[in-house]
Amino acid sequence: MTMPPLPPGRLRVGVVGAGKVGAVLGAALAAAGHLIVAVSAVSEASLARAADLLPDAPVKPVDEVVAESDLVLLAVPDDALADLVAGLAATGVWRPGQLLAHTSGRSGLGPLAPAIALGVGGMAIHPAMSFTGTGMDLMRLRDCCFGVTAPPELLAPASALVVEMGGEPLVIDEFDRVRYHLGLAHGSNYLVTLVAQAAQILRGAGVDNTDRLLRPLLSAALDNALRSGDAALTGPVARGDAGTVAEHLQVLERESSDVDEVYRALAAATTTRAENGRRLSAAAARSIREVLDPSKETP
Repeated sequence: MTMPPLPPGRLRVGVVGAGKVGAVLGAALAAAGHLIVAVSAVSEASLARAADLLPDAPVKPVDEVVAESDLVLLAVPDDALADLVAGLAATGVWRPGQLLAHTSGRSGLGPLAPAIALGVGGMAIHPAMSFTGTGMDLMRLRDCCFGVTAPPELLAPASALVVEMGGEPLVIDEFDRVRYHLGLAHGSNYLVTLVAQAAQILRGAGVDNTDRLLRPLLSAALDNALRSGDAALTGPVARGDAGTVAEHLQVLERESSDVDEVYRALAAATTTRAENGRRLSAAAARSIREVLDPSKETP
């Protein structure tokens, strides 16, 4: 099938995986002037996102999406990526000169090797953002960095795609991808758990509008931490206030076990970082650790 020409610099893009990331990035590429020729979607949620964010793109099987595309955007779970690329290679659907980009944070070019061996240009473009899978994310992309990994000859095209989507490219070495992804996951994923636990505790104290109470506090804490790192630390551990920590632990007996475990782990880690940074004396750090030690608690 002969496809009609597009304006210079515009690509026929196929989106494989209309999850929260794939649908939004597809919409961003469409807004930049690229043609979304097809999308693969299976679940009801993915089909709804495709209909909402990529209304002009027909839903097709994965091999058909690939066959019709100049650029294939793979937005699938990390563990499925390598098998998908290899399976498509076995069908002969990849063709030399195609571009193939995946959105996995942890992976570089390794999972794309079967396609690259067939002359496909592989790249990793991972948006460092938490997605909702709605149009709201298109605005958020303007403040988003993308971890880009690509061969030297494709760094410019990969970076250009990121800029077109509104993001900022940040080149990550192939061998640093897992560490890069760890830093993002450690900061963002567990922040969600921490905030949810804080809201749970406050609801137990009779606070109904936890958003109103927590938002300014957490926003300021995040801003201070990004600006000053460990020096931004405040609170009972930073002050060496073991008595307050002990009372916190008593209240935590009435909370779910996961909250107690996280509190103890973070208090211990904070104690170590504060002591190493000379913001907490050795004696004060020892007092905090004694309070946190379950073996020294009164039965």
